[in-house]
Amino acid sequence: MWKRDEAVRPASGQPTAAPQPAAPVAGAGNPGGFRTDSTNQMEKDIVNIGKSVVIKGELNGSEDLTIEGHVEGTIQLRDHVLTIGPNGKIKAQVFAKSVIVLGEVTGNVTATDKVDIRDNGSVDGDIVSPRVAIAEGAHFRGSVDMQRKATPEKASQGKAAPTPAPAPAPQAAAAASQPQRVGA
Repeated sequence: MWKRDEAVRPASGQPTAAPQPAAPVAGAGNPGGFRTDSTNQMEKDIVNIGKSVVIKGELNGSEDLTIEGHVEGTIQLRDHVLTIGPNGKIKAQVFAKSVIVLGEVTGNVTATDKVDIRDNGSVDGDIVSPRVAIAEGAHFRGSVDMQRKATPEKASQGKAAPTPAPAPAPQAAAAASQPQRVGA
């Protein structure tokens, strides 16, 4: 009887590794369509908008985005990184976790983590972010608001909360629980 294992073994008797697919494979276990092997974990989803693409309107997403083309309107990537490539030209209000500018941005930029204007990058608008980096050779015109992120305990201290009724003092509670002596 013919056995598959013997048919694929080379004459030397050493087993061979299974060939890897040449192109990305999409399937139920691989929803992103990225190739995986034992040395690499699945690549992170990053979307690219090429330099010949023009978008007008609202752009929302839930993955990291690199823009090389033109976008006019609003860009919202609240929990992700937005990279404006060297060919990118943005005329939009930008809301993202982190913004990296290598191209041109005209409009206000709001980031919950960081705004990084790299060499030859340009921002013409206001920036609101707890961290801002502007490289030598970058262009920036506008204002910067670097308010720190509010931590939950500091945020609760800043607001006036209703005060609960005061608890009885420990001494008064202890005295009330002990029997009282009458006369001596």
